[in-house]
Amino acid sequence: MRISYVIALGAAMLAVSGCNNNDGNGSGSDEIEPALAPDNPAPTPDDDATTSILRPDIEQVEPADAPIVVLDPLEVTIGFPDGGSQLDDDAQTALREALQSAQMEEGGAITLRGHSDAGGSDAANMRASRQRAEAVREWLIENDVSEDRIEVIAFGEQNPIRPNARPDGTPNEGGRAANRRVDMVIDVENDEDAEEPADTSTAAPKN
Repeated sequence: MRISYVIALGAAMLAVSGCNNNDGNGSGSDEIEPALAPDNPAPTPDDDATTSILRPDIEQVEPADAPIVVLDPLEVTIGFPDGGSQLDDDAQTALREALQSAQMEEGGAITLRGHSDAGGSDAANMRASRQRAEAVREWLIENDVSEDRIEVIAFGEQNPIRPNARPDGTPNEGGRAANRRVDMVIDVENDEDAEEPADTSTAAPKN
């Protein structure tokens, strides 16, 4: 009888001890224990470091300088097919196109070479060729081109671009109309054309 009592008392003490362990260690709780940090944490990028997106094995090419555009002088023929020195619609159209050209904007010298046909005397042809060149000059000045840039040269009938007469000696009206003209040349000054500055240094006196 005493043995049964001892066994029952021991079982009761074990039960009480088990309850205390559950309350103290929280093994019966739903809380999840935090994971242990790894011994070797993954490296994090340095905030001060700059990460390049370019492949180091590919050579980076520096951008090339913009090519230098070299302008050639502009040559324009202003026709006077009907004679006289009045600028017709075609002549004014050609002048307006020249006025918008890059050569005109460069501000270079403008040469106007007046020409005539061979229908009159030398003096009359020289006078007509000058009047045509001066008509072009006046148009340019009226359209804000500086007069100082313009030079007028009269050639008369000296430089025809087509025959003034046919082989049988009769007038070639088409050729004469083409010869009544003004050749305009707008020059440009490129770097290689610029004059070198004069040497103003004083040579040392010889002993």
